[in-house]
Amino acid sequence: MMRGYRFACFLGLLVGVALHAGAAENATECRLENGMKVIVKADHRAPTVAHMVWYKVGSMDEHSGITGVAHVLEHLMFKGTKKLKSGEFSKRVAALGGRDNAFTSHDYTAYFQQVEKSRLEQVMALEADRMSNLVLTKEEFAQEIRVVMEERRWSTDDQPIPRLHEALYATAFFSHPYHHPIIGWMSDLQHLTVEDARNWYKRWYVPNNATMVVAGDVEPRAVCRLARKHFGPIPPRALRAARPQDEAPQAGIRRVTVKAPAENPYVALAFKAPTLRDVEKDQDAYALEVLAAVLGGYDNARLNAQLVRVDRVANSAEVEYGNISRGPSLFLLAGVPAANVTTSELEKRLRAEVARIASDGVSEEELDRVKTQLVAGQIYKRDSTFGQAMEIGEMEMSGISHTKLDRIIEKLGQVSAAQVQAVAGKYFGDDSLTVATLVPLPLTEKKPAAPLSRH
Repeated sequence: MMRGYRFACFLGLLVGVALHAGAAENATECRLENGMKVIVKADHRAPTVAHMVWYKVGSMDEHSGITGVAHVLEHLMFKGTKKLKSGEFSKRVAALGGRDNAFTSHDYTAYFQQVEKSRLEQVMALEADRMSNLVLTKEEFAQEIRVVMEERRWSTDDQPIPRLHEALYATAFFSHPYHHPIIGWMSDLQHLTVEDARNWYKRWYVPNNATMVVAGDVEPRAVCRLARKHFGPIPPRALRAARPQDEAPQAGIRRVTVKAPAENPYVALAFKAPTLRDVEKDQDAYALEVLAAVLGGYDNARLNAQLVRVDRVANSAEVEYGNISRGPSLFLLAGVPAANVTTSELEKRLRAEVARIASDGVSEEELDRVKTQLVAGQIYKRDSTFGQAMEIGEMEMSGISHTKLDRIIEKLGQVSAAQVQAVAGKYFGDDSLTVATLVPLPLTEKKPAAPLSRH
C-alpha cells in the first residue's frame, strides 16, 4: 500500500513539473497574412534550433491511381528550384553545420533542419524558396520514382512484418483512405507521372496549408519577423474543402493471411478504437492509452510477463495504440508464437489478457506504476528541441491545439482503474476486429506473386 502511495505521489510530482514547465515557457503563435501559422517554443538550454514546416497533407488525401504521390513529392522537394540546382538544398544545410530531412505520414508531410541558432534565417530562406519555386522535370521524376519503387521493395515487399501490417490496414479500412499504404501501391507508383507530382505540389504546398514550428534558443518575436520576411510574400491559394471520409461500419471479424519468407509466424489483432478529438470529453481515449501501457508499456507489463515469461506461449508480444491522428485509430495486439503454439492459440491468449482486465480490473498499485511511467515518458519526450517541435507539429496536424499538451498529460494522470476496466470490456469485440496472420515460407523460397488472401 505504501509503495502505491509513493508511486501516486511521484505521478503527481511529474504532472506538476510538466504543468509548471508549460506555464513558464508557453509556445508563442503568430499567423502571417497569407494564412501560414508559426509556432515558436523557446528553449535556451543549448544554442541550437529545430526548424520544421508541416503541410497538412499526407497519404490519406490521395485516391486510387495516385497512391504514393505525397511521399514521392517529399523526395522531389530536395531537387532543384528556380534558385538552386538539384541536390543543393541539403548541401547548403550541411555547409551550415546542420542536418535536414523529411517524412511523410498518413496525415501530413514535414520538412526539418537542425542548426546552430544563428543559421535559422538561412534555412528558413531555403525552405521558403522550395515552397514556391520548386522545379519538377520529367528526367528527375523518372529517376526518383525508381528510387521510391526500390524503397518500397526493400522496406515492404521484402519484409514480412511490414507486408503484414500493410495488409492489415488494407483489410481493417475498406472505405477510409488509411486503406492505402503511405509509400503507395506498386502499380500506382509505376504509372505516376511528373504531372501528378506537380499537381499535388500546386494544390497542397501553399502557406495557408502549412504550419512552421521552431523550437530552441530563439526569441519568438524575432522568429515571427523572419517568417514574415521569407514566407510572407508567398501568396495563398484556395484549398478545396475536405469531404468527410468515414470508415463504413464493420460487422464481424475480418481476416487476412500473408504468406512470405520468414523465420517465424506472427499474428496481429487490430481493434477499431476512438481517436482523441475533444481533450476534455474523450475520456475513453485516455483510458485506452493507459490500458495499452498496462498490457505492454514496460518490460514487465502483462503481455510480456504472462505470455512470454510465465506461460511461454509467445516469443514476443506487443501493443500499439495511437490516439492522435486525423483519421480513425486502431488498438493493436501482436506477437510471435512460441514453438508448438499456433497463431490461432496466441490470438486467443492475446484476447484473453484483455478480457481478464475487463472482468477483474487492475489494482491501484499497478495503475499507479503504469501511469507514472506513461506520464514520465510523455514528459521526457520534451528533453530535446526536436522532440518538442515534433510534439507540437503532430498535435496541430491532428486538429488539436498544441496548447492542450499539458492538459492531455493531466488527463492521463486522472484515469481511474474503473475506466481502464470499462474500456477493456467495450472496444474488443468481434465487430471491431481485424486479424492478420503471417504464414512463413522457407527463407530460400521466392515470395508468391499474390501474397495476400482475404476471407
